[in-house]
Amino acid sequence: MRNLLIVAVSSLALAACGLNGAEEEGEPTTAQAEPAEDYGYETYDEDNLADSMASNDDATGMGDSVANEDQDIPDSEERPIMQAQVVLDRVGFGPGVIDGKMGMSTENAIMGFQEANDLETTGKLDEATKTALSDWDAIPATRVVTIPASWGETDYTDIPEDPEGKAALERLGYKSLDERLAERFHTTVEVLKQLNPGGQPAGAGESEGPNPQPTPTPDIERPDGEEPSFFQAGQQIRVPNIGGDRIEKGKIEDRDWQRTLASLGVGSEQTEVDRIVVSKAGKTLKAYQGDKLVALFTVSSGSSEFPLPLGEWDIVGEAYNPPYRYDPEVLGNDDAKDNVQMLPPGPNSPVGVIWIDLSKEHYGIHGTPDPETIGRAQSSGCVRLTNWDAARLAGMVSQSTRVIFEA
Repeated sequence: MRNLLIVAVSSLALAACGLNGAEEEGEPTTAQAEPAEDYGYETYDEDNLADSMASNDDATGMGDSVANEDQDIPDSEERPIMQAQVVLDRVGFGPGVIDGKMGMSTENAIMGFQEANDLETTGKLDEATKTALSDWDAIPATRVVTIPASWGETDYTDIPEDPEGKAALERLGYKSLDERLAERFHTTVEVLKQLNPGGQPAGAGESEGPNPQPTPTPDIERPDGEEPSFFQAGQQIRVPNIGGDRIEKGKIEDRDWQRTLASLGVGSEQTEVDRIVVSKAGKTLKAYQGDKLVALFTVSSGSSEFPLPLGEWDIVGEAYNPPYRYDPEVLGNDDAKDNVQMLPPGPNSPVGVIWIDLSKEHYGIHGTPDPETIGRAQSSGCVRLTNWDAARLAGMVSQSTRVIFEA
């Protein structure tokens, strides 16, 4: 059983990363379940509370999407690197942004998979690694989904650069349907456009396709001033074939967190781990059951001004969709000492969708609004992952999980 305190965000204090909450009297509270009638999004079915674009890994036993009309459109090309990325993502070795290219995060994921399977850790898709991955050969690199109707009813708002503008918003949500869709499938808007030339799923043909109406032109400004979207609700599009997104009914007590997991394509079933090791040099977070490596994610951790605190720490608790206290003095900017702002929660928060609180005061593990920067940009002392990897990690750890930071 996981033993994890869901901490009230107001009880957290983070100096280096800027999440400082006013102390409140009393103990942190555990989130309470909400009525089950309204989940706030279209669910896959009564038993799988992932969204309607879920892979439904249980349908075939191999992780293929359940057979439906969306799957009648074969891809126009083979995508071997993307296929490896979606498989690695499914088995717990996160390649970061799925883009069909070899890069640092994908090489880290391959090395993690190789280590877990007693292979030479080359970071390459060599023959031994391909053989070890061969059980997943039936998993295609992509699948076709229909964007839910409710996505067209959501308000998407451009997010100001300045802290004052951010603080004035009710939520730091997605700037566009495109951005939301990219995060749902662990990729980028650019990759989605490549998979859907002219707004049609690759392989659909030029003259006819599944989309009932033309795709909006991305360079036409919307009258409400919000960022335009290339994709739209009701459209069939090709996406990376990520899996492991099943949400078991009744498994997640916090309804807002359940919506977040659905929006990130992260399922409720995660491997419980008793130790995580963050390597600053390797830019990785490794998760272990005993001596067995079961998951690996690429991270950003520390900087010259806010170094990663080496040593062993405990996990105090988790805060889902936390607010963020922007304090320029804490962040090393002495030019604006009085410009403290409380920023609302959301996927575009500076700490993303999750804060895993550590026994080292002011430090934690969290998400990010900029998944492409993971492993490439420094952090303000804390350990930063993509939102989807951070959410997945949150389901793996407990207060009994040891946290080790090493050089």
